[in-house]
Amino acid sequence: MAETSQLSSTLVGRIAPDFEIFCTCNAGETRCKFKLSDYRGRWLVLVFYPQDFSLICPTELTAFNNKYEEFSKANADILAISTDTMESHDRWVKTPIEHGGISALKFPLGSDVDFRVSKLYHVFGDTQKLALRGVFIIDPNSVIQYQSIHNLNVGRRIEEILRILNALQTGGLCAENWSPGDSAINCAVELKPGMVIANYSIEEVVGRGGFATVYKAYDRLLERNVALKILRLSNKQQTSITNEAKLSAALSHPNICTVFHIEDSEGFPIIVMEYLPGKTLKEQLREGPLSPFKAAKIGSKVASGLHAAHNKKIVHGDLKPSNIILTDNDKVKIVDFGLSQRRQLNEEDSATLTQNGIKTGTLMGTPGYMSPEQTRGEFPTFESDVFSFGLLITEMLIGKNVISGKNVLNILNQIQKIEPQKVAQELPNEFRPMIIRMLQPDKHERRITMKEIEVGLKSIKS
Repeated sequence: MAETSQLSSTLVGRIAPDFEIFCTCNAGETRCKFKLSDYRGRWLVLVFYPQDFSLICPTELTAFNNKYEEFSKANADILAISTDTMESHDRWVKTPIEHGGISALKFPLGSDVDFRVSKLYHVFGDTQKLALRGVFIIDPNSVIQYQSIHNLNVGRRIEEILRILNALQTGGLCAENWSPGDSAINCAVELKPGMVIANYSIEEVVGRGGFATVYKAYDRLLERNVALKILRLSNKQQTSITNEAKLSAALSHPNICTVFHIEDSEGFPIIVMEYLPGKTLKEQLREGPLSPFKAAKIGSKVASGLHAAHNKKIVHGDLKPSNIILTDNDKVKIVDFGLSQRRQLNEEDSATLTQNGIKTGTLMGTPGYMSPEQTRGEFPTFESDVFSFGLLITEMLIGKNVISGKNVLNILNQIQKIEPQKVAQELPNEFRPMIIRMLQPDKHERRITMKEIEVGLKSIKS
């Protein structure tokens, strides 16, 4: 029973057990010691062998050797471990292949004579007193992404291990017949009404964007409607965008869309959010400008939500009409904290910003709603939200984009040369002083907070 319990343990998804082991290297001419941490930052294919290489083992090791360059191209190293002695390794690597040996190896061959590493990876068989045929694929963060353990009678197909390695590196869903060069399954395309993913029944598409599709779905466990955001990005991009969910989940406010959960049981991130029946402010403005009172009412609720975010040191970074939802029960919700950043203060209390996966110099945001500093590639700040909000309030009142142009460069140029007094001339008198303060080109001159904006908008009664 002890053996069964040990060998049935699943390590996929866990941090790989650390180890240090002596190896035969450089075609058996030198001895070296390797640790798991030596492979951090690269993929590692870790292969276990039993004692006394014979028949099957040399064919496998030779096949790995022949495919070594393909593993290297996939940013992967190979480490083979057997329970033989170093002396036995020396003998086998010096024996020509035609005589049943394994000849010169391009990767290390570790000696686990005390079974310590084999036991760590649950491949040690108590009955046989040797390691079974185990293979593990470990990602650059030392997380085990694949494991297979079986008896000694069947050799492993190296092409299949290489296929699985390449499939894991896509970061997507790969079908049974997937091969390197094929595309992963696009969940945003494949999901249809009636399908079930994780614990959610898909009902309909409610929105599509450049990097995600949003579905209305039914949570079968908690019996409620939810919105599912399915990302269609690379692993690196997904990490950056799921930052949105983590930051939004830290916010609890009636004017901010609630993020319930990040579901990853399907092998890719799904952001599970509050379902908001209604329409976007962008859709509302297609019907024309809003009355000053309605614009102030909606604006005060947006300001309240942004004030809560700023109090949590969180910047939205992409405020625009399509990111404001007007629900059927007359609520106002801010969505898509996709460029949101947590603002940190240093010891001198001067502001610094940290980004996840986005470098300075990259334009972030929607061109027609960027602040002047964002058009120069600077990080969005609280003041950037203030500027974008000023454009949004103005648009509600005049019923059209404040900034428009034939191309992105023209739009960015207009933002950089914006004249707040000129923009404010089109607005009712009660809005002008606030908008002038909000649209100052120099962010240091935007000396107005979201709380002040909220109070000012609430004071407008007609």
